[in-house]
Amino acid sequence: MPIGLRIDVDTWRGTRDGVPTLLRTLERHGVRGTWYFTVGPDNMGRHVRRLLRPTFALKMLRSRAASLYGWEILLRGTLWPGPRIGEGLADTIRLPIQAGHEFGVHAWDHHRWQVQAGTNDDSLLGDMDRATECLADLAGAAPTSTASPGWRCTEALLRGKCARPFAFHSDTRGPARPLRIRVDDGGGSVLLQPPQVPVDLPTYDESVGRHGCTDSNFNDRMLTLVGDGRPHVLTIHAESEGGRKAALFDAFLQRALAEGHSFVPLGEYLAEVGCEREGQLGSGIVEGREDWLAVTQ
Repeated sequence: MPIGLRIDVDTWRGTRDGVPTLLRTLERHGVRGTWYFTVGPDNMGRHVRRLLRPTFALKMLRSRAASLYGWEILLRGTLWPGPRIGEGLADTIRLPIQAGHEFGVHAWDHHRWQVQAGTNDDSLLGDMDRATECLADLAGAAPTSTASPGWRCTEALLRGKCARPFAFHSDTRGPARPLRIRVDDGGGSVLLQPPQVPVDLPTYDESVGRHGCTDSNFNDRMLTLVGDGRPHVLTIHAESEGGRKAALFDAFLQRALAEGHSFVPLGEYLAEVGCEREGQLGSGIVEGREDWLAVTQ
């Protein structure tokens, strides 16, 4: 059973430094994935305001965010507007696309999507259209899917996404078998047609520092999770697995491939696993994250 590989690229630094590093790692092991790019302004440093929330502050301390991501990321866009990633780093974004990887839309402004999902959905869908156009222009081909930043997705956002010409979406957490989302429609219900590919495996920053998880046993735990013979979808980040955790991820790939696992882009994963179930969209909490996110029910 293949493991679907989703690669989120959230920031200027993650694009500039993490994308080439992560691409080299994947090429060394003959692995391809689906890259989700943020192409508008990098304002991720504005998340610093969330340090007033004890749960977010604890996560930053637990994952050692300053050393994991660097102060450049943590302060980007706080004192001045962040730079537009798609304009300044178009050639870098093209690297995995030219290497034959799948690519899709993550966000125009990653920070804005995360903090405004559920309160400003129409405007965020407009941002998504800008990001889609930007990616299509620089890649010379249309992106095939979307992935909501931080898995923050509402029914209104999902309806808007499904009204656009994408093949599938990856907006939710839950069991990794793809599904279609059923929503209420004026007394009845309607089945949204583009499939949803949920992410089930924990990310590095959700795991480290919790329940005894450290860098020394993180890969052991991940290999145990993927060793049950079930479908799985893994999300990695250019900022971590393409940054300070590049060697840790390289070791994980080496061990996983040696154990007979394979990694594929989400489009290939969807084609192989199939989409034979339906469910509903809900909001919930995932251990290691400090706020609500979209889950499949």
